[in-house]
Amino acid sequence: MAEKLGVYICAGCDIGKSLNVDELVEFAKKGKLANICPVVKKSAVLCSPEGKAEVEADIAAEGLDGVVLCACSPRVKWDIFQFGQGVQVERVNLREQCVWSFKEDPNVPGQMPLIAKDYIRMGVMKLSKSRIPAPELPETFKTIMVLGGGYTGLNAALEAAKLGKDVVLVEKAATLGGKAATMYKSFPLSAPYTQTEDTGIAALIGAVTANPKIKVLTSAELVSLEGAPGLYTATVNAGGEQKLEIGAVVLATGWVPGDKGFLAPMGYGSIKNVVTASEFETMVKAGEIKRPSDGKAPASVAILTDVALCTKAAVAEEPCAEGEAAPAEAPAAEAEAPLYPSKESAKHLAYSSELTSLVALKQAGYVVEKLPGAVAYVLYDHMMVPGINERYYKVAQDQAGIMLSKATITGVSEDSDGGVLVKAKDTLLGADIELKADLVVLPTAVVPVTAHEATMNFSYRQGLGFPDLDLFDGFADSNYICFPYETRRTGVYAAGCVRQPMTMATAREDAAGAVLKAVQCIGSANRGVAVHPRSGDVSYPVFNFQRCTQCKRCTEECPFGALDDDEKGTPKPNPTRCRRCGTCMGACPERVISFDNYNVDQIGSMIKEVYVPDDMVAGGPRVIVLCCENDAYPALDMAAFRGKSWSPFVRFVPVRCLGSVNAIWVADAVSKGVDGVIMLGCKYGPDYQCHFVKGSELCSRRKVNIAESLGRLGVEAERVEQYEVSIDEYDKVPAIIERFMTEVITKFGPNPFKGY
Repeated sequence: MAEKLGVYICAGCDIGKSLNVDELVEFAKKGKLANICPVVKKSAVLCSPEGKAEVEADIAAEGLDGVVLCACSPRVKWDIFQFGQGVQVERVNLREQCVWSFKEDPNVPGQMPLIAKDYIRMGVMKLSKSRIPAPELPETFKTIMVLGGGYTGLNAALEAAKLGKDVVLVEKAATLGGKAATMYKSFPLSAPYTQTEDTGIAALIGAVTANPKIKVLTSAELVSLEGAPGLYTATVNAGGEQKLEIGAVVLATGWVPGDKGFLAPMGYGSIKNVVTASEFETMVKAGEIKRPSDGKAPASVAILTDVALCTKAAVAEEPCAEGEAAPAEAPAAEAEAPLYPSKESAKHLAYSSELTSLVALKQAGYVVEKLPGAVAYVLYDHMMVPGINERYYKVAQDQAGIMLSKATITGVSEDSDGGVLVKAKDTLLGADIELKADLVVLPTAVVPVTAHEATMNFSYRQGLGFPDLDLFDGFADSNYICFPYETRRTGVYAAGCVRQPMTMATAREDAAGAVLKAVQCIGSANRGVAVHPRSGDVSYPVFNFQRCTQCKRCTEECPFGALDDDEKGTPKPNPTRCRRCGTCMGACPERVISFDNYNVDQIGSMIKEVYVPDDMVAGGPRVIVLCCENDAYPALDMAAFRGKSWSPFVRFVPVRCLGSVNAIWVADAVSKGVDGVIMLGCKYGPDYQCHFVKGSELCSRRKVNIAESLGRLGVEAERVEQYEVSIDEYDKVPAIIERFMTEVITKFGPNPFKGY
């Protein structure tokens, strides 16, 4: 525990103008704070060279092992306020959460000094309950395993080798290349981004097989992956099982086509001259374009991207809205049998309209190239060519033999001579049309391999594969907003179409990004620190196994599978899997899980330091806000920075994640007489923004249990509420607080435990 603390109160940034800093200094020198705070000082500008030098001098002279800096938000100037490994630092936010956001209540004046004093006491108490964590320092393996030998996997292997890492490339097929090896050409991969290009897959395969740092295993399967980042043991069957020491994994297993039966409403399967984009690609790769019905070269090819007709038929109870995105196209050979039912395939459509548009343009170019004099019609609902691909689209517009038109397909039927009649409305000219083509090409949905295979075969208690893939339509789950490449299993990084549908140019960049994450993971594990999102955090949950009841809540609720358990259910920690969110700590009913610098007693003691007046009318109510450090706390800072203000009766307590909130904190607040508790965190659900994926959702579930406990005590459950706020919704924070104060506190009045 930190035992000798220095307290420094800054007078800059309007703090000195709004508060009597000298009075605060005298306050910190008295009472129980004086016992652990031998140094209490005022600083004109604490972040100045002179201010920092004074703190450093006191640390050396007084032997301080912790400093409480009462100034601005801990989210700023963190690089300045560092004083060596042996000195802990606690930031008390007097600027954003007191001075800048203060709103006087005319009925209960004089609240600002009380706010400042509460936060100072809370900061001192928090640091006095904190230890310097001692990280575990394993000797990690440095080899990177790349799963998948397609375009993305090959690029990933080369990128890892460039960084000096040994690589094991595992491909289940007998040859390398994946879908790219079956393609005729690619979208533009380089400047000037106007023409199709050779995929370059042969040269890529040659570079990989010739690289001495890359070990290639074909006709191979990952049997199991056990252990933890930096310490994995991978069992691979490649003509016999072998065990490999692996540091991190890049998942590049790619995609498979969706169920072709989904395209039946547009004639696929019943009209011979209706083919999928994948089948058309195979034709061109083989060297010719011909009609399946008679083997003749078509004089006209209609390429359709609007599949609203299919969506309405497949998901009748959920008709697609006008303008709904089209499915991803599958630019390579398809599987022999359907892999997904049609309704499941429909889920993948909205992610892929960019690919559908680009493939239609590319294959229209094939018609012009291979069939002189033939016409390619491209009928689209939305032509989506973002970024540099706009150049590719403009070239296609000007190319003789290619006709482009917006259109909503209303029917596809067979003519008596084997031709295909396409009916459409809402065309560029406004008229309904009927177009006859010798051949019609339909798009195909991209379905990630992880949607139907336990690709990783984890030896984790939580199962073989990634959890909750249904939320992502089968794509390897990744927090797209905050942390691309990362999956729910630390140490495994997804790239390419297993992560989301993308072009080959994007997949090449994706491969490099995933490799950098894998390299970072190995390096962080070797230093005993968290990889993400609390990058560099040396803490790790500590378990008091003597009190553990083997309830398994910690192992079941951990969003990242960081904990295994033995045959009795006792948790078995895996430090390098842990992301330091504290969800296990929040889950534990016996409070046997803690961090050296973040624990149940620490936060509970902070809450107990809040001054709660016995009379809510004379002294005002009190509300504790447990706010997530990732979205809610930054939103509060931004609101204050932009001049927003809120009730002077709230006190903010930052937590790592709402998943770490233990019910005892609510009990501590209620028993002290606090009138209400707000849990303010990230959005959860299918479009979650939680940095730890499940934290806010888990907190909402626990709130049900909290409500039951409050009911048994005769306290209204409505006094504890959870609200969602994203980092950019700072302007909503004051309204959230105001609504809680009026709809809850005013309605129910003082906490019945107040004054006890």
